[in-house]
Amino acid sequence: MAFLLRQVGRAAGTLQQVGVRTLSAATSTATSHSKGQDSIPGVSFELSPEQHEYQQTARKFAREEIIPKAPEYDRTGEYPWDIIKKTWELGLMNSHIPEHCGGMQLGILDTVIVTEELAYACTGVQTAIEANSLGQMPVIISGNEAQQKKYLGRMMEEPLMCAYCVTEPGAGSDVAGIRTRAEKKGDKYILNGQKMWITNGGVANWFFVLARTDPDPKTPAGKAFTGFIVDGDSPGITRGRKEWNMGQRASDTRGITFEDVEVPAENVLGQEGIGFKIAMGAFDKTRPPVAAGAVGLAQRALDEATKYSMERKTMGKFICEHQAVAFILADMAIGVESARLATLRSAWEIDQGRRNTYYASIAKAFAGDVANKCAADAVQVFGGNGFNSDYPVEKLMRDAKIYQIYEGTAQIQRLIIAREILAKARQGA
Repeated sequence: MAFLLRQVGRAAGTLQQVGVRTLSAATSTATSHSKGQDSIPGVSFELSPEQHEYQQTARKFAREEIIPKAPEYDRTGEYPWDIIKKTWELGLMNSHIPEHCGGMQLGILDTVIVTEELAYACTGVQTAIEANSLGQMPVIISGNEAQQKKYLGRMMEEPLMCAYCVTEPGAGSDVAGIRTRAEKKGDKYILNGQKMWITNGGVANWFFVLARTDPDPKTPAGKAFTGFIVDGDSPGITRGRKEWNMGQRASDTRGITFEDVEVPAENVLGQEGIGFKIAMGAFDKTRPPVAAGAVGLAQRALDEATKYSMERKTMGKFICEHQAVAFILADMAIGVESARLATLRSAWEIDQGRRNTYYASIAKAFAGDVANKCAADAVQVFGGNGFNSDYPVEKLMRDAKIYQIYEGTAQIQRLIIAREILAKARQGA
């Protein structure tokens, strides 16, 4: 199956097939035909045959392999290595790694299709998988060929994980406040500092690390930081304890300390001083999959609530027949469908080679809010049972919250959206 997916992936990457097209007649053509008519520019919501294959494979795997095991991983916090290995074998992770590194080099749209299905089963497991994408993305967008073959190539040879090390105890949304420093000495950099809330921190084979290389505090962020690839077994790295979080407990989150860690100069990404741009540029490609994860959770919440409402009776009829409950389900469906479309649009934009910052932030912010509302609504439909851990929706509610926090809080997304709106308005003026 892995071979099949990789072959399909290469075909999709070569043909640049995109299943969801938006209102851009200049760059897309509808796939539907009328009798005897040629294709015409327009909008199509059809998945390509390859994308449908990805979706169905991911859906089957998620329902058969992840859903039955998710409650136990949530209870124990154990890292889901068995699922990770099977996901890797099926080719359902690392799909964006370039072909010259042995990967499928799929688009972001292909990724979000798979991500939604995996997240439907368990967003903790899906986040562990997606963290690989975040850690790899700076290397994909800014690494040279040698760096890519060394660090991305090995991830196609065996199921390895990596991590994105940017957040610190005192620098979350305020990335410019990072205090981790890298001082150049000869042909090496000496890295010192502490990172926090690092997904895959305890299992990463290597890290992308953002550190300050210009000691002058007045130097703007766009010139003060450098991105590094740091091997996980480098002397001086201390991995903290696994954090016990509200939700997504299958994901491994830790603090990472770097104490006089030597990093070869050849592991600098791009060049010294452009690390901030690299780190932020990765988000345009990773925020759509994060939004897709939120959509997957929201869809699961809707499905669970719908099923329960058709089984539970009050006042002599199924609760779905009460208008109060029916309206909750309707509002959940409105949110899910709208968030999915926003997510697909954001992925489609970046696959067209266009800057998608505006759409990525809209998708991430909206899908995160929808996931939280749908999870809370599902608990409401379940009533007292929804508050109990024997039923699935309380986990969904705990898992949902982080979508409004990680990879840029809901508030940061709104700042970005507002900035994009105003910049466009000023250009028009």
